[in-house]
Amino acid sequence: MARLVLFLGLCVWLLGACVPAKKLVYYQNGDELKHRDKVPKDSILRSHALKIREYRIQPLDLLSVQFETLTDENDLFDFLSKISPQSRTGNASAAAANGILVNKDGEVEYPVLGKIKVGGLTLFEAEDSLQRVASTFISNVTVRVRMLNFRFTVLGEVNGEQTVIATNTRLTMSEAIGLAGGLGELADRTHVKVIRQNEEKVDIYYINLLEEKFLESEYYYVQQNDVIVVPPLKQRTFRKYFVGNLGIITTTISFVLLIITLAER
Repeated sequence: MARLVLFLGLCVWLLGACVPAKKLVYYQNGDELKHRDKVPKDSILRSHALKIREYRIQPLDLLSVQFETLTDENDLFDFLSKISPQSRTGNASAAAANGILVNKDGEVEYPVLGKIKVGGLTLFEAEDSLQRVASTFISNVTVRVRMLNFRFTVLGEVNGEQTVIATNTRLTMSEAIGLAGGLGELADRTHVKVIRQNEEKVDIYYINLLEEKFLESEYYYVQQNDVIVVPPLKQRTFRKYFVGNLGIITTTISFVLLIITLAER
């Protein structure tokens, strides 16, 4: 009897610890996993329209702003020394690399140019806005604006919980998770929680990375300060608690059965 109980317990453990491919493969569509041999190769099966959302500058963003011109280099240096005192001890690129912080009102401020509203603008719109103001001081000026602190945090069932800082503002959820080391085998890809800052409030929503239709979701791209929380599958709890105590459970059952057997004699 004890051997039968041990055998049944082993079967339960094996069945409960398995994670099917259906819970692991990203962007599934229908039964393609079951019928892989019937899926045509080297041809387009479907197309999805991406809902691209250009990043819009927020308060407390750190921007790299570079001023370029075809005019005399000394004129550019003199212009930069007026709007940014740091440039007197270095070149234009070094001065721009320090970055400028967007204040709580969504403005960047220069000693000569004054306060310029960039909050709510895309990076390209911010370039145009800064260029219009700078053109009144120096001719043929071009402005380059880049993000220096585009960041997001990935927590939970990933191979490396961390806050990632990227210069690319067009990252998908899959790319973001990949930068954090990727998901663990026991991560629940169907119920990923995203906490997103939206001006003065926080929005919370869930995404399913196993469905191909997520490619068309407005949440397909990561936004500044996103927190991505990946929960575990039920198998994780099973392995952590049941499997860890399997020896104690089977020993207890065997002991109880032994007492019952002796009592019946």
